[in-house]
Amino acid sequence: MKTILSSAAMIIALSGTAFAEGDAAKGEKDFKKCKSCHAIVDDAGEVIFKGGKTGPNLYGVVGRAAGAVEGFKYGNSIVDAGTAGLVWDADTLAAYIKDPKGFLKEATGDNAAKSKMTFKWGKPENIIAFLATFSAEMPADAAEGEAAEGEATEAESTASE
Repeated sequence: MKTILSSAAMIIALSGTAFAEGDAAKGEKDFKKCKSCHAIVDDAGEVIFKGGKTGPNLYGVVGRAAGAVEGFKYGNSIVDAGTAGLVWDADTLAAYIKDPKGFLKEATGDNAAKSKMTFKWGKPENIIAFLATFSAEMPADAAEGEAAEGEATEAESTASE
């Protein structure tokens, strides 16, 4: 667990402004309200945060297409949004968490769109920062920064030979 949290802190630090507004530690406390419907279980099956099964597993949600957890029965609207290209990031998650039904209506262009998520969260930044710590993919700007550092290191070692 210590390794996961250390990696999480590094991801948040490297991710720039995308998650700068949120506090992952506070988000972990806030997530206790979410666990009545959602769990966080890694790809190997390790339970990171025990929770309900009414909502999908939130492991790796940041960077994942909407409505894409294998084996979870989503509503049609969220599946349609994901099929149309909706990928969860800080902005889309914040908008969805604040007003799930309204978000799906706008995202799909369908005034009859519905969401199975009934809970609305006024300030989701901390929860999003917490969920980002369990993202399978590092945000693009962080990955680019690491690649640039790796290239510099390689160039420096070549130059010193």
